[in-house]
Amino acid sequence: MTGRLVIVGAGQAGFALAAKLRALKDTRPITMIGAEEVYPYQRPPLSKKYLLGEMSFDRLTFRPDNWFAENDVEVRLSTYVEEIDREKKTVRMQDGSGLEYETLALTTGSTPRTLPASIGGELKGVYTVRDKRDADRLADEMKAGRRLLIIGGGYIGLEAAAVARHLGLDVTLIEMADRILARVASKETADIMRAIHKERGVVICEQTGLTRLIGEDDQVRAAELSDGTVINVDFVIVGIGVTPNDRLAQDCGLDVGNGIIVDEFARTSDPSIFAMGDCALLPWEEGRIRLESVQNAVDQAESVAATLAGDARPYLPKPWFWSDQYDVKLQIAGFNLGYDETLVRAGSREGAVSVWYFRNGMLIAVDAINDAKAYVTGKKMLETGINPDRSRLADPATDLKLLLS
Repeated sequence: MTGRLVIVGAGQAGFALAAKLRALKDTRPITMIGAEEVYPYQRPPLSKKYLLGEMSFDRLTFRPDNWFAENDVEVRLSTYVEEIDREKKTVRMQDGSGLEYETLALTTGSTPRTLPASIGGELKGVYTVRDKRDADRLADEMKAGRRLLIIGGGYIGLEAAAVARHLGLDVTLIEMADRILARVASKETADIMRAIHKERGVVICEQTGLTRLIGEDDQVRAAELSDGTVINVDFVIVGIGVTPNDRLAQDCGLDVGNGIIVDEFARTSDPSIFAMGDCALLPWEEGRIRLESVQNAVDQAESVAATLAGDARPYLPKPWFWSDQYDVKLQIAGFNLGYDETLVRAGSREGAVSVWYFRNGMLIAVDAINDAKAYVTGKKMLETGINPDRSRLADPATDLKLLLS
């Protein structure tokens, strides 16, 4: 294929696709379209080291700006695709300009869920965290002594709490479910992470929702919680999940569900259109999943690059994730969907612990808290299909490496 590849979205997956194609010596014309005004960059550090002032933005970019011109990758910034015409194989931007494609890649990512205006979601001082603009706006709010309310006890909320406490803010976090991390981790992992945050002064209120935000002069000033409590706040961070950006796909008639439906090669229902990253709903075991992680975005995009370059290969997800909170590194290998048993193992050094997930007696995932050895070993077990002996795994005196044989 020598026709133009148009990549809609200039994030992790979009960049990984373009970079891998060039690394494979593929010379087709590539145009990448991004809504932001900056070249592609890493997002995870935005809400951590960048917000803390420990990393400048230029260290977040994947490549220097001149890399794109030198590698014949056209990047159109501060614009977005309004419509896809599959019959004519064109995309139309919001300014009315058009662009022809032979192959189209949708790497449109996802958008954070927001609060409805009826409960104060449109007040000033209410934020989500997704891109550089969000992080820059938040940086002005993150001052010692200010009062922050975080809505949502998932990884985004907990990471925001860690940054805010490090900077000296008073932090209250509320979670509607009966515990934090209810949708993504076991009770054991949640208990460990809750203790870490409470020890550092975060007020965590579980089984507690938001009734409304209270404003003054359009600025958030307080929050009424579901238990009737009213707390004063200076600003709010909303971390209640994301929705896949699949509108373009749906509007042009592609198959969508909770994301853009793709096959094992990341092809959509139109063979000339691929989708990857957060927006893609891909095959997993007997069903489908969306994987919201850097690892998935990169691996899936590189698999697509190989396919486009003539070496078609199915993408077989091997999920891994991480979350940095204070001096704690939580590393996750596998996907714990449907687990029916967990095992907690103490690590070889103080503060190290891991939680191992099983389904029908088979290992499916591991959470490692400050325990790199457990993470690396668990990841190898999952990749090679090794199912560890449960009694030996539970014994902290067992050398994990011996369980790999």
